[in-house]
Formats: sequence, C-alpha cells, structure tokens
Amino acid sequence: MNTVVVTGAGVVSSIGCTKDTFWTSLVEGVSGVKPISAFDASLHKTRIAAEVTSLAPEQWLGHKQIRRMARVSLFASCAAVEAVRDAGLDLEKEDRSRVGCVVGSAAGDYGNLEEQFLRFRSKGPGSVSPLTVPKVIPNMPAANVAIVLGIQGPSLGVATACATGCHAVGLAMGILGQGHADVMLAGGAESTITPFVLDGYASMGVLSERNERFQEASRPFDADRDGFVLGEGAGVLVLETLEHARKRGAEILACAAGFGMTSDAYNIAIPEPDGRAAARAMEQAMRQAGLNREDVGHINAHGTSTQVNDRVETNAIRLAFGDRHRRVLVSSNKSMIGHTLGAAGAIEAVAAVLTLYHGVIPPTINYRTRDPQCDLSIVGEEAREARLKAALSNSFGFGGQNAVAAFTRRP
Repeated sequence: MNTVVVTGAGVVSSIGCTKDTFWTSLVEGVSGVKPISAFDASLHKTRIAAEVTSLAPEQWLGHKQIRRMARVSLFASCAAVEAVRDAGLDLEKEDRSRVGCVVGSAAGDYGNLEEQFLRFRSKGPGSVSPLTVPKVIPNMPAANVAIVLGIQGPSLGVATACATGCHAVGLAMGILGQGHADVMLAGGAESTITPFVLDGYASMGVLSERNERFQEASRPFDADRDGFVLGEGAGVLVLETLEHARKRGAEILACAAGFGMTSDAYNIAIPEPDGRAAARAMEQAMRQAGLNREDVGHINAHGTSTQVNDRVETNAIRLAFGDRHRRVLVSSNKSMIGHTLGAAGAIEAVAAVLTLYHGVIPPTINYRTRDPQCDLSIVGEEAREARLKAALSNSFGFGGQNAVAAFTRRP
C-alpha cells in the first residue's frame, strides 16, 4: 500500500472562505452563527444559522461557471481550486488521468429543488429550468470539481449523511493506497439553509432555539446544549502518494494514515446508545495507521451539540480509549461553524490536519458547564498549544453511518 500524505487544503465556511482565514478564525474562537439572511425566517422556531456570506467565487472561477452551478457545487469547486493552489499542484504538468476526486454532499441542491418545484406547481409543465436536474443530483459537486480542474481520474460522489465528507477522505485514501491514482481531491460540500430543510430539522427537535443569544447557540458537550445550528460550506484536501509528493517537491502538511468505517444498523436517526460501532471505527482508523491509544493526542469530535449525539460519542470514545479517554484532548469545530452536514467531515478533517501542522488545538466555544455524562477533556474557550503525534477526526451520520480518519504529523 502506498503512503498517503496531505499537501493542500481549501475551505469555504461561515468564518472564512480560504484555508488561512478559516484557520485564524477557528483558533481565535470566532462564531459564524447569525440570524438567517437568505430568506425570511421570522415564522420559524429556529431563526439562526451559520451562513457563508463572504465568498467571492470570481476569485476562483469564471463567470460562466458560476452562473451554471448550484450553490453546493460552487462551494465545492471554490474549495477545490484553492486546495490545488495551496498544494502548489501544477495540473499542466500532471497526467490528468492519474488525478481524481471524491467529493460528497449529504443533500445536494435543495435550494434549487424547492424553487423549481414551486415554479412547476404555479406554472405547470414546461416551466422548469433545464438546469434543474444537473444542479440537483448529488454527484454534481464531484462532477463540477472534475470539470473545472480538467481531471480525468476517478470521480465519485458520496452521500452518507453527516459522515459524507469523512467517507470521501477515506475513499480517496484507499484509491491512492491501491495505486489507482497519484493525486486525489477529497472532501464534501453542503448548502441546505432553506425554509424547507430548516423546518424539517426543526420538526425533529434537533435544532437550537437560542435565537436571541445566537452566538452561544452551538455548545457541544456543554450540559446546557439544546441542539445544533445549521451551517454550510465546503472542505477539500489534496491527497497524494508520498512518492508523488516528494518527486514534485511538495510541502507535506500531514500524513493521511488510517481510516475506519462502520454501521450502527440501529435506527434511521438515533445513534446506537452504547457507541460500539462508532468505537470500532476509531479503533480501525488507529489500527490502519499503526497507532496505539497513547499516540493519539487529539480528537476532532463530531460534537453536534445535541444531548443524545454528544453523549453517545462520549461513550464511543470511552470504549475506544479505555482508561485513557479523559487524557485525549477533544474539541468540536461545530461550536463555531455550525453543523455543515455532508461538508462537516471534510472541513473538520482540514482542521485536524492544520492542528497537527501548527501544533494548536482550536477551542470549543460556549463550553462552560461540564456534563457528567460527557466526561472528556474538552478544549474549552481558549485554543491550546500541543505538539501532537496523531489526531482523529470523527464523523457520524443519520442511519448509523460512522467514519473516522486518522492523521499523523508529516514525515
């Protein structure tokens, strides 16, 4: 198996639309949660979200490309182009048949679907835009990334709910490890801050209703958490074989060392209470990376800020790490960027890589009251310096989809 390394990253988020601005905001504990501006949310129970408002897509893409893309594909494409630039990857010098992508989305383009459905209902057959289907289908973020970059290797769309982005990273690692490509772009994108989606999650009782104190709404592992905040954005990593990276003299950010994936096979929305399958995913990732429990100093947690999910993730960490579970430093980026669903695992993988690279663990803002059922070493309101050997990035999705990526310091 080929050794796989990370050489570049791109991010679109509510707290920054480049890797560097995202990282600076993350370390400083900046919240991207605000009252919703995309539509009138005044009649909704939850009226807040972590929207992307500062993206300048023309920085990355041409005007024609921008016009023809759904918002979710726009996020993915901008993050991918930035990641390629960040990696110093000159595609003109590459065999493009050996460069591919795995980019997922849990939902696809709900905004366009809602808009065109309403148009169809009011105007009837013949009124729907011919771009509706090419925008809506969930493989379009991956397809657009490949088209924009002109890469002709494996191109896959992944949809595993909130584990999507992490699964994309793991699948890309496998493709490289088995020699099917030299370079893979891996990540996830999501844009689901729409009236229909907001109401759907609200009806499940999983969204925070701290509308007035919105920057305090997302509070993973805190005893007073009352639900998650919808977010949007994209994260993309450039992964390549170590041999290829060294041959072109690339700077290596980290090693993509291991991956684990399991299924709860328990419930369509509720995680298996003991966290056994999630724990096995962590164990698989560590085993594939050749790591012991003692080697892992940080977990970038799924940490959604719901009562059930944070408690179950704690159970899983306790099972995977045994009596060492209180010594691993845990943080959740969702406290700042909200829950970006299919993009979450990808954006958080970027954060885990940058944590290793910079030796700084971002904070979990709003963590103020310890929950006895979440007895973890949470990195709270302030970032913490820590020279780490390895970090895990956890992602768990509806339907019991579990994915964990293990990263180690660059060789």
